[in-house]
Amino acid sequence: MIKLELSIARINFLKTIKPDSFPFLAYLWQNSHMQTPSAFDPQDFLNTVPHKPGVYRMLGKNEEILYVGKAKDLKNRVASYFRSKVANARIHAMVQQIQRVEVTITRTEAEALLLESNLIKQHSPHYNIRLKDGKGYPYIYISKHEYPRIQFYRGSRKEPGQYFGPYPSSGAVSQTLYLMKRLFKARQCEDSYFANRSRPCLEYQIKRCSAPCVGLIAQDEYADSIRHAVQFLQGHTQTAIDELVVKMEQSAAALNFEKAAEQRDLIESLRHISQQQYVTGTSGNVDVVAIATEAGLASVQVFTIRHGHNLGNRNFFPELPDDEIKTDEILASFLAQYYLNHEVPGEVLVSELPAEQAVLEDMLTLKQERKVVIRQPQRGERTKWVEMAARNAEQSLHMQLASKAGMRQRLFALQAALGLATPPARMECFDISHTMGEATVASCVVFGMEGPVKAEYRRYNIKGIQAGDDYAAMHQALTRRFRRGTEQEGKLPDILFIDGGSGQVAQALKVLESLAISKLTVVGVAKGEGRKPGLETLIIENNTQRLNLPEHSPALHLVQQIRDEAHRFAITGHRARRQKARTQSALEEIVGLGAKRRQLLLKQFGGLRAIERASVEELTKVPSISLALAQKIYDKFNGDR
Repeated sequence: MIKLELSIARINFLKTIKPDSFPFLAYLWQNSHMQTPSAFDPQDFLNTVPHKPGVYRMLGKNEEILYVGKAKDLKNRVASYFRSKVANARIHAMVQQIQRVEVTITRTEAEALLLESNLIKQHSPHYNIRLKDGKGYPYIYISKHEYPRIQFYRGSRKEPGQYFGPYPSSGAVSQTLYLMKRLFKARQCEDSYFANRSRPCLEYQIKRCSAPCVGLIAQDEYADSIRHAVQFLQGHTQTAIDELVVKMEQSAAALNFEKAAEQRDLIESLRHISQQQYVTGTSGNVDVVAIATEAGLASVQVFTIRHGHNLGNRNFFPELPDDEIKTDEILASFLAQYYLNHEVPGEVLVSELPAEQAVLEDMLTLKQERKVVIRQPQRGERTKWVEMAARNAEQSLHMQLASKAGMRQRLFALQAALGLATPPARMECFDISHTMGEATVASCVVFGMEGPVKAEYRRYNIKGIQAGDDYAAMHQALTRRFRRGTEQEGKLPDILFIDGGSGQVAQALKVLESLAISKLTVVGVAKGEGRKPGLETLIIENNTQRLNLPEHSPALHLVQQIRDEAHRFAITGHRARRQKARTQSALEEIVGLGAKRRQLLLKQFGGLRAIERASVEELTKVPSISLALAQKIYDKFNGDR
């Protein structure tokens, strides 16, 4: 038994620290000597666990974290897993795999919940409810510039300026930015583009920008537009309207009727949009969260309301460990993980109260450093908003179930078409993309029982082959993929699709044979006459069988979807690589020629063309260019002459 005793950090530090550091913020007990299930003695371990709040981690084979949980009383909670009668089959299956348990003590149950949420997000344990939310929420960003830019922003908020949000979706941001252009004519172009304009762009011509780049608006007038835009984003629309009314009257008094008409139109637009966005009966910042469950799936809908305005909504499908999880437990786990990286409003309205509501409120209050309340409204306007969120959650759930049913139908159809014993659980497809042999890229896309598994997509930059040799490119990509898979005991697909004909299929079979990989069905997808969809031929193994499925076949539709996704993924990677190669200077490929020396060369010779024509002697006249380096530069451009 190892016992490390360290002090618990201040609450503010606890909230900002990374999950990797959490085990060092408290006492840590771990049975490091227990390595096999047979050697693990639960009773012996439980004798060392205290009656204190904290977090426990169940570890299995190869130190894999099976489950992360928190408890008000660690000893009682952990002991419940090792009783003769466990709660359900999921818990029983997990307990059979436990080889070690780690325990971290915290001062309060709220701190334990915060730590638990961090660890679940970091490790994604198999037996926990997991929230799939790969991207942070987008913001609207106003730069700190003489003529500020208003733009879409996602990422860490390090740049100086003002940030507004978060918005629930990129669509909500795009819609707001469109309004900003129409109402305030604020620029949205890059600073480099702005600095090099000599005449107004199309945005000015269609009255979506005031052209500050060429001085068609005074700086103080542009600053007023930005100030009104900020007031609009902060929900202080009436303040902006009041200021504009005064200015409209001043313009009219000065007989500047054209300007007064513009200000009148802006006032009317602001009033109209404010009425559309305002949430009746709601003020301040509120989130509305509703959950719906059916057939082992959960749908959670989140409406974001800031300063009394509805910024939009977003739907989530948490990954559930089994069908026996209660709805209030799903909601509690969702809220804890969701607000780990998102702003917590002062009030969260829910369709039903989550499990351990008081602890969850304490955890959110601890994170946000102000009081946070979770409520289930029973009457009034707020009830209608929760009902609307619940309807959206149910609708999204039904759409997801229909999509899953369609996917299952396609899988069963593919199983029947290929004569497989079971429906394929994992399918991979490879495709090659290049332009006349330039910047060759291979793609690998992965589909599972529920559709695309985008986290496991891979691209391979192909090198060292003859330009345009698709067979060699396919051979290299497959070798790299399956050699790594066999060496690291990686996942192997049930079906390997190859976008191509007999030649590409033959390359795949050669690679698999060289790596001693069997029990894997290889299918080539050969294009039909005129590359028309529906006329594809499926080449099974090494031309042992050819299938031409009916145009309306669900199996063919699945194959087409997988093939098209592989093609899309390959061509986007190829275009990016080609663009990078075309915008990269040949000087950057010369070893020993850094950025400063490249800059000196270009200044001395006036451009790349003059450097290409220069002799070794001329190159050595440039400061810091040695004879050996000058020879390398000369050989780079004249080696084949």
